[in-house]
Amino acid sequence: MARPGSGGGGPAGRRHYARPMTKWEYATVPLLVHATKQILDTWGEDGWELVQVVPGPNNPEQLVAYLKREKP
Repeated sequence: MARPGSGGGGPAGRRHYARPMTKWEYATVPLLVHATKQILDTWGEDGWELVQVVPGPNNPEQLVAYLKREKP
């Protein structure tokens, strides 16, 4: 009998199986200052999670939201 941690399938003989890797899809969304909450709530209802908000590439005053959700 293998001792715990001595190789017999992992600690205390447990086997570890790899889970399938989660796959994500991403979206970038321009945010309007006067409607930020409404925009994010709408995307959130569709399963999108906010990852980050950054200034826009051409206009730092325009914010862009990066969102992700698990692929079906």
